[in-house]
Amino acid sequence: MNRLPGIVRQHLAALRMLIVFTIVCGIAYPLVMVGVSQVVFHNQANGSLVSYKGKVVGSSLLCQEFTDAKGNPLPQYFQPRPSEAANPESKTDYGCDPLFSGASNLGPDNPILVQDIKERQQQIAAFDHVKISQIPADAVTTSGSGLDPDISPANAYMQVDRVAAARHASPAAIRALVAQFVQGRTLGFLGEPRVDVLTLNIALDEKYPASGS
Repeated sequence: MNRLPGIVRQHLAALRMLIVFTIVCGIAYPLVMVGVSQVVFHNQANGSLVSYKGKVVGSSLLCQEFTDAKGNPLPQYFQPRPSEAANPESKTDYGCDPLFSGASNLGPDNPILVQDIKERQQQIAAFDHVKISQIPADAVTTSGSGLDPDISPANAYMQVDRVAAARHASPAAIRALVAQFVQGRTLGFLGEPRVDVLTLNIALDEKYPASGS
């Protein structure tokens, strides 16, 4: 080995280091992390999947639309935030598509965004029979990813009367159910209180089933 030229010995040493670090960092470390995550954070490591009646129906990390085949919101379900995550080439993709995650990238004074918000306010006012002044900001604006699974408690409570009427339940009962699903700030100080729409709607189907649910 010592008889080899210096440049060859340097390349062989570099090759050995490449092999060692490939095994350690590219194989061993990922396998250890996967093993630890499966044991300690099994649900999170597998996408925080949510099951209903033995079938995976979504993820608690991703929003999903509760609409009919034409994209109209179903009155018997709580509705998520608006979503820009949709395939622009599809006429049946209405948002919450993880393959097209993204926001509108429009500034707060952009006339297109302002018009979109006004249109959403009108739609929600008619759909939920509320005044525009009662509509919280997250009900008419998209999240940065377009895939936010949560809505504000104010947004959820705004929808109570409409959901109760569609399910022939008392508003008080539906409001109490919403209260059970209000999550506080992470670690007590990060973010804002929130309600996961998917898990709330699953609870609705379990306790107050409606036709078409």
